Amino acid sequence: MHTTNPSEYRRGLYCVLSCYLIWGFFPLYWLPLVGQPISPGQLMAHRIVWASLLAIGAIAYSRPSRSLLLQALRRRKVLATFAACAALLAVNWLLYLAAITQRQVLQASLGYFVTPLVSIFFGRLFLGETLRPLQIGAIALAAVGVVWLTVWGGQMPWLALGIGLSWSLYGLVRKLAPLPALPGFTLETLLLLPFALLYLGWHHANGSLVFAQLPPLPLAVVVGSGAATMIPLLLFAAAAQRIRLSTIGILQYLSPSLQFLLSLTAFHEPFSRMQFAGYLWVWAGVALFVWGARKRQAD
Repeated sequence: MHTTNPSEYRRGLYCVLSCYLIWGFFPLYWLPLVGQPISPGQLMAHRIVWASLLAIGAIAYSRPSRSLLLQALRRRKVLATFAACAALLAVNWLLYLAAITQRQVLQASLGYFVTPLVSIFFGRLFLGETLRPLQIGAIALAAVGVVWLTVWGGQMPWLALGIGLSWSLYGLVRKLAPLPALPGFTLETLLLLPFALLYLGWHHANGSLVFAQLPPLPLAVVVGSGAATMIPLLLFAAAAQRIRLSTIGILQYLSPSLQFLLSLTAFHEPFSRMQFAGYLWVWAGVALFVWGARKRQAD
């Protein structure tokens, strides 16, 4: 659903561009944690805790969102679906944080380049959606790129595949339990919160909890991770109400493109000719997908 009001359309465009810019520069946000003694698992648990606190505070001031959340809590099927969403989201966050803290931002960008193509494939596989010839071609080109990176790049891009698969599956399952962004995000984080607290409590009991001993900047990054997680999601939800999903789909490649550039500049990751050749196949698939989307939009 989208609006034809020019001012609302511009507002939606600003929201989606802001969202994708935040996600594109997201590796920079986590950069102060590279080399710190905090593990991706602990970092994800902290992120869940701070995001939950922020979501609870936000929903307390929104009566409609609070009402929707309470209704969802009374429906077992909705809770079961969101439990699956929460699990997939946790896997995605963990893999992404592992990629950033291990200076594997190239793999993170690759994961989000192939995500829309994986989502199209899942739509055909699980929802019976029709695949257009250009979409089949785009998926095939991206698959060749992944095979190339595996065979000639020397290793399977596990992080990239895990990020792409987990986010695509999350999107697929999230379609089965539609809730607006704020109550949905709050429910997901609340379902993860007990596990995060238990995990951090276990580390505290064993003397391995990393938090207060962090330097000021990394500590601020950990505490602010809840806001850094929630703000772009709310911007995305606001954009989805105002502009075409096809426009959102085309613009989403801004994020992995920025992440790719950051991997080479801020993170100084090596990038061989063989890797470049593999990425060319993936980018060709992305270009074919975007061209097909624009062609359908024009029709």
